[in-house]
Amino acid sequence: MFKSSSSRLTLTIGIAAVALVGGIGCEKKLDTDQRKASYAIGQQIGQNLKNQNIEFDADVLAMSIKEASSGKTSKLKPEEMQQALMKLQEGIMKKQTEVGEKNKTDGMAYLEKNKTQPGVKTTASGLQYIVVEEGKGKSPTEKDTVKAQYKGTLITGEQFDSSYDRGQPAEFPVSGVIKGWTEALQMMKIGGKVKLFIPPELGYGPSARPGIPANSVLVFDVELVDIVKPAAAKK
Repeated sequence: MFKSSSSRLTLTIGIAAVALVGGIGCEKKLDTDQRKASYAIGQQIGQNLKNQNIEFDADVLAMSIKEASSGKTSKLKPEEMQQALMKLQEGIMKKQTEVGEKNKTDGMAYLEKNKTQPGVKTTASGLQYIVVEEGKGKSPTEKDTVKAQYKGTLITGEQFDSSYDRGQPAEFPVSGVIKGWTEALQMMKIGGKVKLFIPPELGYGPSARPGIPANSVLVFDVELVDIVKPAAAKK
């Protein structure tokens, strides 16, 4: 729901930290603090690679890490490594574009059908929503900071984020989120609940994010818990 930063691919050269994990194909017991920490680092890096849709050979990756950490000379020249990474990035961007185009087509069809469903309202911007519970009191302005509970899914039903799972509401400025959220929050009152159907242009558009492919329609269940004035917001 937060505004997107640059979508430029950032290949995790810091993958070298995986050297702590040990060789691929050799099961290790997580029986020491060092091994547990090493495993945790590997999980984070593996998830990062997955989120960026990077295809790689795990055995070759492990071999390269082991060689680099032991001081061995690289089997590839710097220019060869740069060329390989550029080709990888080009492949990822091509795949992302193809996925984005399909999502755009599927999303338009979904929204076109969804707007005819009972209770669905559509604003001038194209935002679709259902009022689940009206709420009472004031509505936030774009200058306010709010607390909200939410769950976000794709039109497939796949969940990509949830404050409910974290056990506490999120706190953020109304102007610091995607356009669809900024618009919707200002229509809500404290205690109100809505279901949002956010078109790509009011979400992240062609920029992919972890768990959110390019040009995705975003579906959110949102509950406005409270309004926090800027002066009282957490530092």
